Amino acid sequence: MTVVGSGQVSGAPDVLRATFGVEAFAPDVATAVARVGELTEAVTAALHGRGVVESQLGTSAVNVFQHFREPGTDVGFQASHMIQVETKDLTGFGALLNAAVDAAGNSLTLNGLQFDIEDKSELLTQARELAFQQARTKAEHLAALAGFSLGSVTAIAETQNAFPIRYAASAAGRKANFDAAINVTPGDSSVEVTLDVHFAWA
Repeated sequence: MTVVGSGQVSGAPDVLRATFGVEAFAPDVATAVARVGELTEAVTAALHGRGVVESQLGTSAVNVFQHFREPGTDVGFQASHMIQVETKDLTGFGALLNAAVDAAGNSLTLNGLQFDIEDKSELLTQARELAFQQARTKAEHLAALAGFSLGSVTAIAETQNAFPIRYAASAAGRKANFDAAINVTPGDSSVEVTLDVHFAWA
């Protein structure tokens, strides 16, 4: 007999990940790419100035594409670079955003914000225990309904899911102070373990 059990446990996030983007539009691709390179360096330097180290930064996407306009008008090119920032300072998002905006101005975009738990091992252990308890309870109930005695476990398959708190965002930057305007709250992040447990009959 195979039964499915699931367990979900929540915990307080300890990591903030924000994805900033810079973009530039130009008549030729070389100029667009060069401008994005300059903006990337400016934003990176600004984030370093707020205490972000190199290991906390990473490219998540680079795009270059052609804009097609009405017939008879000049062709344009757009380039963009997405940079993910990871920090343990869950209350420092406003300062990071302000620094990036000051560096890139209207060329800045905010493409996502996520709170997560860096080490989920303890939560996964708790969720796994809950999942197995639920599976055994189901199996014992089904065995009793069928008039059989439950035997030992012969196989287990596990599936894990994590549910970090995500905030979707896509907005152009402006020269402004965002500390009061954007007040983000971490909430709780969850992990879930699902077990397919096969029991033999006694």
